[in-house]
Amino acid sequence: MIYFRTVKSFYSKDFRLGILGGGQLGRMLIQEAVNLDIRVAVLDPSPDAPCSKIAHEFICGDFMDFQTVIEFGKKVDVLTIEIEHVNVDALDELVSLGKKVYPEPSFLRMVQDKGLQKEFFEKNHIATASFFLVQTREDLLKLNSPTPFIQKLRRGGYDGKGVQAIRSAESLQKESFDAPSVIEEMINFEKEIAVIIARNVSGEVKTFPLVEMEFNAEANLVEFLFSPANVSDVIEKEAIRLAHLIVEKTKFIGLLAVEMFVTKNGEVLVNEMAPRPHNSGHHTIEACPTSQYAQHLRAILNLPLGDTALLLPSVMINLLGEKGFSGPVVYSGLAEALATPGVFIHLYGKSDTRPFRKMGHVTITDINPSLAHSKARQIARLIKVVS
Repeated sequence: MIYFRTVKSFYSKDFRLGILGGGQLGRMLIQEAVNLDIRVAVLDPSPDAPCSKIAHEFICGDFMDFQTVIEFGKKVDVLTIEIEHVNVDALDELVSLGKKVYPEPSFLRMVQDKGLQKEFFEKNHIATASFFLVQTREDLLKLNSPTPFIQKLRRGGYDGKGVQAIRSAESLQKESFDAPSVIEEMINFEKEIAVIIARNVSGEVKTFPLVEMEFNAEANLVEFLFSPANVSDVIEKEAIRLAHLIVEKTKFIGLLAVEMFVTKNGEVLVNEMAPRPHNSGHHTIEACPTSQYAQHLRAILNLPLGDTALLLPSVMINLLGEKGFSGPVVYSGLAEALATPGVFIHLYGKSDTRPFRKMGHVTITDINPSLAHSKARQIARLIKVVS
């Protein structure tokens, strides 16, 4: 099969892959791109972004500014993202100019608006928590909706921000967001799981094994991730079916993380989507023959998708800034952690920490899943991110 009929060779000296966003996801994407001799240009508003030190070209600029994105996009051959909050109007314009943009702007437009996401699920019979949409707090108060429920800002939420549980009439009055929101049934779930799925330009689709996530209740961020997920074959097949249905309906190109709930009665409900490498796929760097970052590159360059088998049971730990510490980062316990077999540490190049900031992650692999889990708990107690 012949690839790259419309794109110059990715390893040629004048080929450029562009990434909107210079955070840790972009950094790990560059680390995979180096293996294929792909030259990468990055646009990010922070001069100290994690990608700034390793990108072939780093441009400090606002990826929400129309003209800045247009000028950046004109200089690259393929444009992708590591954060979905970018200027989609500019991406539409670049596509009209013949640029290759993945994921496509229409998908990004839907993902940027949680209300549009939920309407897509409903229209396409993709199981999700029941919901309705409101424009203002006043609209919500008029509806007199019974509590508890989940309120999510339609736009701008990220890493647990813009999502809150409304548990009483008092919190509804005082704490609810006064902005366009999704009001969602509070699901009595047993587990939170995720499927990472990729589709290339030719339509080839592959999924990674299902993962199970354990969240930090205070920060609403993933604290531990377990692969394989401890679920039945029936639940795993349903989760994968739903992920396939999403990419089939949208003709998605790239890597997509689909986060889901497993209810107490065994129902699988889609929660949200992220059209990029994702926190729920970090472990694939060590745990799978093809990492999520390599898979994303393969998908957007129309290369054959890689092997996604799980080589060893694994646990991923997010290294979050400790509460009460802000300033130049200090890591304690790294040497002791690295003395443990099967421990792999990834630091993101962020010079300053703050409470619950994602500073790195650790993957633990072991042939024995129980031993991997116990090692992970020990490592989590050992490594501290302070200042």
